[in-house]
Amino acid sequence: MMISKAHCLAVAFVFLATLQHADAGYDPIDPEGNITIKWDVVEWTGDGYRAIVTMSNWQLYRHIQAPGWIMGWTWATKKEVIWNMVGAETREQGDCSKFTGNLPHCCKRTPEVIDLLPGVPYNQQTANCCRGGVLSSYMQDPKTSVASFQVIVGNTGNKNTTIKLPQNFTIMTPGPGYTCSSAKVVPKTKFLSPSGRRITEAFMTWTVKCSYTEQLAHKAATCCVSFSAFYNETIVPCEKCACDCPTNNTTPIITTNGADTNNQRCINRFDPHLPLTLNSTKNNNLQQQPDMLYCTNDMCPVKIHWHIKLNYQEYWRVKITITNRDISRNYTLWNLVARHPNFKNFTESFSFSYKPLTAYGPTNDTAIFWGVKYYNDMLMQAGPSGNVQSEILFRKDSAFTLANGWGFPSHVLFNGDHCVLPHADHYPTLPSSSSTLRAATTTIALLVLFAVALLI
Repeated sequence: MMISKAHCLAVAFVFLATLQHADAGYDPIDPEGNITIKWDVVEWTGDGYRAIVTMSNWQLYRHIQAPGWIMGWTWATKKEVIWNMVGAETREQGDCSKFTGNLPHCCKRTPEVIDLLPGVPYNQQTANCCRGGVLSSYMQDPKTSVASFQVIVGNTGNKNTTIKLPQNFTIMTPGPGYTCSSAKVVPKTKFLSPSGRRITEAFMTWTVKCSYTEQLAHKAATCCVSFSAFYNETIVPCEKCACDCPTNNTTPIITTNGADTNNQRCINRFDPHLPLTLNSTKNNNLQQQPDMLYCTNDMCPVKIHWHIKLNYQEYWRVKITITNRDISRNYTLWNLVARHPNFKNFTESFSFSYKPLTAYGPTNDTAIFWGVKYYNDMLMQAGPSGNVQSEILFRKDSAFTLANGWGFPSHVLFNGDHCVLPHADHYPTLPSSSSTLRAATTTIALLVLFAVALLI
């Protein structure tokens, strides 16, 4: 059968389109997951409007951790200003030299808005504000998966009914990863009064949807998985260079002010300059900062270890350990997603919170774990407090086996990003039973011969 050039081109086009779709943020575990930004215009002013802006995280397991979200956009008419904000603030005021008297809060054409920190005065707060930009995933805590603020916009240059919508929305966390749609006018939001007896509605409402793409957020993996089991002394480590490869020179050069002059990717944990290096990594601003890792063969900021610990008559037990190797970062409200066929018979988690991810599809084979509040919900920097662990218990079913690596997960994600698993041919194997089987067969044969001899 001859295949034409046109047919080949068509197949290639479909393949490329599939890749583009895969890179566009589609997640088979959470296909409807997104962050939705909603603007509700609730009041007209002399030169613009007052709006309530709400950011809702509808992602089941992906969240925004400290130092928090940054929301940006571009004003449509190039003249708009922000007169005032409640519940948030812009990072820069911009050039407001054209104004006299009371200056606007922000005059930039491309403002960047950040959340306020906890503990600000009450008159600067709105509902769902002031958590330092931390936004929980919907599964972990729906109440803290929403953020909101109020903004008074002026110089709109339009009549109230013909507002030109802001453009080019972005969400930084603080790095990249989210791609936002254009603003779209939707049916007006209805509000219920505090008494619950009166309904009002916004003058105008528009929404923006932002989806996450792991490839945009990270050029390489950020976590890896190692395996072990009670029936094999071998510990299968993370794959070599799973996230990156260590440099040959692992000793950073530290200046008198604590700066690393040669920008090494990792440091030796026994390096005498380590205290200076730790001080140099402290960064309280919202800029994306490079990871400062202990040197390892896999160079992953986070390692997850899955250990098959015990095998009971009706149950089997696994121990999960999550280790932070990044001395420059804490992981706030971390979560772990794992896929294994026996999650449909999951019984108990001893020190992690747990929920099944069964929103899509009939198969209950995926679970999300996260830390218990005020106990292990923050994974601290690398060091003595840089790990959390729990044991989980499964009830056996007819599919249970310890052969061929069945007891290990097929997918693991940390904070929404896929972790590198060991190659399947490296999994811990069961002890060889061939000699035992041969001995048992020989014994049975001798017993049969002995019985036959008695009958003769």
